[in-house]
Amino acid sequence: MKEVGVIGVGKTPFGAFAGRDLRSLAVEAVQNALAGAGTEPAEVQAFFLGNFAGPSFTGQSHLAPYVAGAAGLTGIPATRYEAACASSGAAFHAAWQAVASGIYDTVVVCGVEKMTSQPTARVAQILAMAGDVSAEALPGATFPAIFAMIARRHMYQYGTTREHLASVAVKNHENAMTNPWAHMKKAITMEQALAGKPIAEPLTIYDCSLVSDGAAAVVLKAGTGSVRVLGCAQTSDYVALEAKSDITALPAVQLSARKAYAEAGLTPREIDFAEVHDCFTIAEILAVEELGFCAKGEGGPFSQARAKTVNRSGGLKAKGHPVGATGVAQIADVTLQLRGQAEGWQLPNVTIGLAQNLGGSGATSVVTILGKA
Repeated sequence: MKEVGVIGVGKTPFGAFAGRDLRSLAVEAVQNALAGAGTEPAEVQAFFLGNFAGPSFTGQSHLAPYVAGAAGLTGIPATRYEAACASSGAAFHAAWQAVASGIYDTVVVCGVEKMTSQPTARVAQILAMAGDVSAEALPGATFPAIFAMIARRHMYQYGTTREHLASVAVKNHENAMTNPWAHMKKAITMEQALAGKPIAEPLTIYDCSLVSDGAAAVVLKAGTGSVRVLGCAQTSDYVALEAKSDITALPAVQLSARKAYAEAGLTPREIDFAEVHDCFTIAEILAVEELGFCAKGEGGPFSQARAKTVNRSGGLKAKGHPVGATGVAQIADVTLQLRGQAEGWQLPNVTIGLAQNLGGSGATSVVTILGKA
């Protein structure tokens, strides 16, 4: 396997953009990544697009060549990857494998979602398609309800509290305040987080990620770059919550992390910082446990300590969560930190970062470890 470098990063701000369509967001991110890499479109040998529900949100299918052609990337394979909220994490994993194995030398990976083109009720209906529709969505269980059940069970088993959940929201809102790309730059207090509008007990509006538009892209190249992919693993688990023996566990995250650590020759203690998938506050608590940053059941106290090294970007909670863009956006944010280019939200003295991207309630997991070359 060849070494693979992330040589270019491009993003759009995350937010609600009435005047932007999916293609314009993706093209902006791709062109920024190519410019940052000093790479011409003619040098790109394949295009990997992560997108969850573009056809449902926008009415447009055949999205990979639709975006690639507009970005000047023609005559090459252009393929869309769908894995719910881990769609662009899966696209990145496939792209990394293709370069590391020597099939291609230079590729572009993009993640994009345009969510605000639909009313909120329809957005919830589309997102529910990432779960087991017959067992969950049709009986009325949206993802806030599913993660609320997970949160309640975690509280029962481990003594996790509402204050623990709220701490995640408070920390990530504070982190987003200095991230110029973030959707919501709004600091909140613990009291505000606890008193938020109820969504699904025990989750309030401050426990739930945002409905966002946005795109991110990276350029990967064999054997070069100041930031290298040290390990990348994708695993899966059951889609339906009812099929799982313990709904407070994310076996796919634990397994993908273990594989990524092994590839990188690292342990959790050697990770300087991480961007984790906090689609709901309880998801961050589960993530830090499964990634080995703390013991099982101790994610609540760990998160209450408000470690700046977890979701320095603001996470999905405040940076925003255009679902198909999230995985590559995490990679981009980790890369910017390692390059020392996270202006205004830079962490000091970081050399190894991790990105954890989750699909559904745990059915897909992609963990990527990046390091300075």
